[in-house]
Amino acid sequence: MPYSVPDPKIFACTQSQVLAEKIAKAFGAELGNVSFSRYSDGEFQPSFEESVRGTRVFIIGSTNPSSENLMEMLLMLDAAKRASARHITAVMPYFGWARQDRKDKPRVPIGAKLVAKLLESAGATRIITMDLHADQIQGFFEKPVDHLFASTIFLPYLQSLELDNLTIASPDMGGSKRAYAYSKYLSSDVVICYKQRKKANIIDHMELIGDVTGKNVVLVDDMVDTAGTLTKAADLMIEKGALSVRAISTHALLSGNAYERIENSKLTELIVTDSIPLRKQSEKVKVLSCAELFADVMHRVHHNTSISSKFLM
Repeated sequence: MPYSVPDPKIFACTQSQVLAEKIAKAFGAELGNVSFSRYSDGEFQPSFEESVRGTRVFIIGSTNPSSENLMEMLLMLDAAKRASARHITAVMPYFGWARQDRKDKPRVPIGAKLVAKLLESAGATRIITMDLHADQIQGFFEKPVDHLFASTIFLPYLQSLELDNLTIASPDMGGSKRAYAYSKYLSSDVVICYKQRKKANIIDHMELIGDVTGKNVVLVDDMVDTAGTLTKAADLMIEKGALSVRAISTHALLSGNAYERIENSKLTELIVTDSIPLRKQSEKVKVLSCAELFADVMHRVHHNTSISSKFLM
């Protein structure tokens, strides 16, 4: 009797429940039933309440801090492995600890490499993620990694704005490659901000390389944490003669005083995805969903078809 491939099953980590529901709906499936039991000291245990034997399992969860989000993903991967799932795909819209991709000083860990190994040891046979902080993090994995780009979501939105004298900007030297990719697709100019930090999240000095006079500027970054860099860059560009400054950032961590900085800055709007749920709403923060993108890629992965058409740049 020929073997028939069972339909995939989609499960959600608690921190990405809302996004997972959107992805499952776009995929055309229901979220699988998973329950969590907790001990009084905070320890928790996930349990799949339906069989996953021989199936392809997608586990959706961003691993932004706290570390409990990462631990939840690891435990669910391990549970799926021990329940004899055939393929186990960790769908991680935001890959946490990605900023620790190298030793930038002595006696520090390479956190991104450690997380990659933990995911594989827990049972992940494939990773689907979006806009890694550094592309080379894919090399930390021995399993296939589908690295998606939020440009698929952002570029159509930027084109719909029909901005005159559009200029793409990078908030730092490290993001110049991303900015040039956007500018090439949109046939626009590029400017770069040069910044020096006293320490993490604290900027000591910033200068602008390029001319923004009379331009509508769009800052491009992979994540926004405290919003210090983006807001300082926006204020600097308005001072230098820019007509407007918008920012697009895939992952909205928005910690500390980020919301207050954004509200008090010269930014017209901050455009983000829902890879991480927002802590609160803001009139200046516009959210574009990545659910359709992930659902389409998951469908293609399950049916072993190419995903190259999902890359606009």
